[in-house]
Amino acid sequence: MAGGAVKVLLVEPGPGYSVQDVCDGLHKGLLANGVDVGRLNLSDRISFYSHARLPRGDDYEYAFSEEAAFAMASKGITSALYEFWPDVVIFVSGFFIPPQMWDILRRRPHHTVLWCTESPYEDDRQARPARYADTVVLNDPVNLDWFTSTINERTFYFPHSYDPDKHHPGDAVAELACDFAFVGTGFQSRIEFFEAVDWTGIDARFGGNWQQVGDDSPLLPLLTNERGVCMSNHDAARLYRSAKVTANLYRKETSDGDHAHAEGWAMGPREVELAACGSFFLREPRGEGDELFPMLPTFTTPHEFEEQLRWWLRHDMERREAARLAREQITDWTFEARARRLLDIVADAPKRLAA
Repeated sequence: MAGGAVKVLLVEPGPGYSVQDVCDGLHKGLLANGVDVGRLNLSDRISFYSHARLPRGDDYEYAFSEEAAFAMASKGITSALYEFWPDVVIFVSGFFIPPQMWDILRRRPHHTVLWCTESPYEDDRQARPARYADTVVLNDPVNLDWFTSTINERTFYFPHSYDPDKHHPGDAVAELACDFAFVGTGFQSRIEFFEAVDWTGIDARFGGNWQQVGDDSPLLPLLTNERGVCMSNHDAARLYRSAKVTANLYRKETSDGDHAHAEGWAMGPREVELAACGSFFLREPRGEGDELFPMLPTFTTPHEFEEQLRWWLRHDMERREAARLAREQITDWTFEARARRLLDIVADAPKRLAA
């Protein structure tokens, strides 16, 4: 990688809002470090091949199976490799990359990075492609020892990051102003938790994909968007800044496998973004959050959550001071800093699997 700017091909994750935010942030972080970045839009390619149809008599049928659609979409990577010839190829998530692509990459000189985004919930799934990458990044260190000893010795833990252009303090948006806001995917565990809260007298708003919310759920009137629609990171930040109190509630759902855990150690991306926005939030206890944010109150049950929420809604000065202290803790947790660390790690690093 000596001589001139480092060239990086950034392969997008495919469908997904929060994962796409990681890709976007990493892209900006690499550019800020002087990297020549090429980008491959995997999501649109998957959509194209998944929906392509061929005439069959008086009707049409899909041209590709799901597996074949993923394979065809990934072929754009080989074209980009030849045309752009990057020093490093970064796969964000990597769930939609077929095995044959990893086989091609291991026989090419490009240093491959798998940036895992679903630890520890999906570590068993993430471990499959991680065996073939030259460098692996995990967003939670719970299974780091397992990865380094069994899967890939070049595995590193990177905390979540924020984009200062999106996540920063600011004035509330009048039409979004509320007592409480939560943004995230409406997993069943979250639905059950928030349905157990008495929202009487609290102006609450929920953003994100909440398609599992039932027609008779008390949460339905609190949704800021349609049940199956995701909320962009930009709009999420606007809602954060417009709410008096926000919260982080971890998902409890995992993939099947011996190394999939619901209990992680690292904070989630929303906590970092909330702190960067100068938002006050309630949080579930976790090791990293407990070390970094002792000024922010924790909860474990819907009853504790409701008690904390109502208390902090009545104490404006204390709320603002806690939010200020939390923001100071993550000043340097930017994508630019994470990209710089990654570049240091892969600089002149050999390929793990030689041809």
